[in-house]
Amino acid sequence: MPATAIIVPCRLESTRFPRKLLHPIRGCPLVLWVARRIAAEAPEFPLWFAVDHELLRAPLAAAGFRTILTATTHQSGTDRLAEANRTVRADFVVNVQADEPLVSGAQIRRLAELIAGPVAMATLATPFKAAADFANPNQVKVTVRNDGRALYFSRSPMPFARDRAGAVDDAWVAANPCYRHLGLYAYKADLIERFAQLPVGRLEQIEKLEQLRVLENGYDIAVGFTEDPTIGVDTPEDAVKFEQWLR
Repeated sequence: MPATAIIVPCRLESTRFPRKLLHPIRGCPLVLWVARRIAAEAPEFPLWFAVDHELLRAPLAAAGFRTILTATTHQSGTDRLAEANRTVRADFVVNVQADEPLVSGAQIRRLAELIAGPVAMATLATPFKAAADFANPNQVKVTVRNDGRALYFSRSPMPFARDRAGAVDDAWVAANPCYRHLGLYAYKADLIERFAQLPVGRLEQIEKLEQLRVLENGYDIAVGFTEDPTIGVDTPEDAVKFEQWLR
């Protein structure tokens, strides 16, 4: 039983970008770019992929990656992690998203450090640089307490610049605590199991952000900071950005 393992939840269907994990980039599906990146950046951690369809399992298994076929009915990636970790049986689970092809070893190791502390869950954030990104509802924001724990996650710009009626520019965003939440998490195993039993929160339903279920039920989430470049592939335009980065 590994103390710390990386589990990547993979869902075939995606609302904003249908079957994005199979989207070919230079002839290789996105999920394989992510798998190879994790293996190269953080080889010290055992790695599994929790998939919900044979179409995802096949390319990963053919490339030598370990897969666990999970139910198609899970409502969140964390629910999928809970099922997968009943097989992996890790004490601490680092959850890398299957659409983060630029995840770094430093980010993974930072999460492993945070989750070895007193919190039951940890995540990462990075400073916003551009006002357009800060306004984009597909780029989730997080506000953080002085002790490094998350206050709230939202798709809305926060903090809201009241004196400017919300009309901020790049300079304002860069000068203020405006943080983009990255879809990278770490959990203690018991919270993963409890998560699946917790009631879905009202804020979670409104924002469509599953981490709000944790806050709504009284758990702290530690937030680490990173400036490593990242591209989360949520839309076809994001896939183009990743291809441009490769060039």
